[in-house]
Amino acid sequence: MPLLLLISLFTLLDFVVLFSIGSQIGLLATLLLVLATGFIGLHLIRREGTATLARAQQRLAQGELPSDELLTGAALIFGGALLLAPGFLSDALGLLCIVPTARRWVARGLARLNLRLQGSPRHGPSGQPDDWQQARPNGKHAYEADSHETGQQRDGNEERPLEGDFISRDEPRR
Repeated sequence: MPLLLLISLFTLLDFVVLFSIGSQIGLLATLLLVLATGFIGLHLIRREGTATLARAQQRLAQGELPSDELLTGAALIFGGALLLAPGFLSDALGLLCIVPTARRWVARGLARLNLRLQGSPRHGPSGQPDDWQQARPNGKHAYEADSHETGQQRDGNEERPLEGDFISRDEPRR
């Protein structure tokens, strides 16, 4: 839900900026700028996409997984969609995703933000830390089964069976 709200607010702000600039410079100039940013975006996507594809093929030929190239490709697709959308804020964000130097700055910023988010404790709907991160008095976490053989998991004082299939190590696989 917060992502939908963020996208809606960004779109609304993008249209406000587009209409404000359009009222200052005129309709024809605004349309030409929107079309020009779309064509520039398509050119940059084609150029960067071809280079990214070549790097991915080279890494695959070396037997490596082209994970960086896949992320770059995703950023190019996202940036291209933003450049094709009418609006100056979306064009600016799209260019940040397409231009290689700016894309590296954005990636570093997102990595720092992710580290900060992962460093903070996560809280559930009640405001208490989630069971996934709370350690039990016996040193185990809530998601660890207390008795592997019986398939039982302790949740406080109540016992309930785990749902799922169980295959013994001694049982032959089918």
